[in-house]
Amino acid sequence: MKTRHWDRTGNGGLTFTELGFGTAPLGNLYRAISDDEAHAVLTKAWDLGVRYYDTAPLYGLGLAETRLNRFLRGKPRGDYVLSTKIGRLLRRCEPGEERTGEGKFFDVPTRREVYDYSYDGVMRSLEFSLERLGVDSIDILYAHDLDVFTHGNEAARDARLEELMAGGYKALVALRDQGVIKAFGAGVNEWQACQWLTERGDFDLFLLAGRYTLLEQEALETFLPLAEQRGIGIVIGGPYNSGILATGPKPGAFYNYDPAPQAILDRVARIQAVCERHTVRMVDAAFQFPLRHPAVVTVIPGGQGVAEMEANAVAASAEIPPALWTDLKTEGLMRQDAPVGA
Repeated sequence: MKTRHWDRTGNGGLTFTELGFGTAPLGNLYRAISDDEAHAVLTKAWDLGVRYYDTAPLYGLGLAETRLNRFLRGKPRGDYVLSTKIGRLLRRCEPGEERTGEGKFFDVPTRREVYDYSYDGVMRSLEFSLERLGVDSIDILYAHDLDVFTHGNEAARDARLEELMAGGYKALVALRDQGVIKAFGAGVNEWQACQWLTERGDFDLFLLAGRYTLLEQEALETFLPLAEQRGIGIVIGGPYNSGILATGPKPGAFYNYDPAPQAILDRVARIQAVCERHTVRMVDAAFQFPLRHPAVVTVIPGGQGVAEMEANAVAASAEIPPALWTDLKTEGLMRQDAPVGA
């Protein structure tokens, strides 16, 4: 498995495998899987050489972190990179109270999420995650979902961003300075929040989900050049835009966690036609494209089954002819300034 080393703070940095593992599906996202199925997927990833694992309290309301506990037990801590997130504390539901995540995470603990980006919230979240994961240390902490997609509107998002900078940010800096974590950043669905934070703080890494893909490159406008200038590493989540770049534009294909609108189906159909002309699987091009950007350190598609994990590994090692990128740009399906070198 190819790797990329990142170090902007002089603390030794981190070495990422170009293919990482996003554990949202292990939290029973969209459908329930058994503990043994989850363990089999993680084991397959390890056997294929994956050494970066990202998780969060949100994923299955603690279930994904708990499933990683079983998998990581006994593995030398220095052999892998591990990230989780802050911003949501989990608490037990009171009688008659609905759990959070209904409709997205199935057969999970009866808990509710409480947004908390404060200093104490960061410290408590880290403590709880260490307990669920069964490890002594976490390499990266991301502030989770500081975006409109999660909080409903710009005013609510901005209030949470301010909350982080007023409290949680200070905790993250202290944890990094003390060597408790190697790096911190944010894991979000919108590049605008990443830029807002970059302009106001000393962030190391951003996990950007679905916003720099074969389908979308608006982050090239201002954020990615700024990140490259600052030495900030970018982890690309959702490289298939919730599935459509892997499944193709079939009826019911998912985009941004919901069924894709017709305009997206049409654009993906055009991208797929170009890929087919070059005898390239669209899913392979979708995985490889973000890695062409110099700031990107790893790509972390999810996988609920062993077959999906194997398919991700195939995509990670695929060879893409340069003419494919040229044709996508010529047909107006990719930004002209999108880096496509090896």
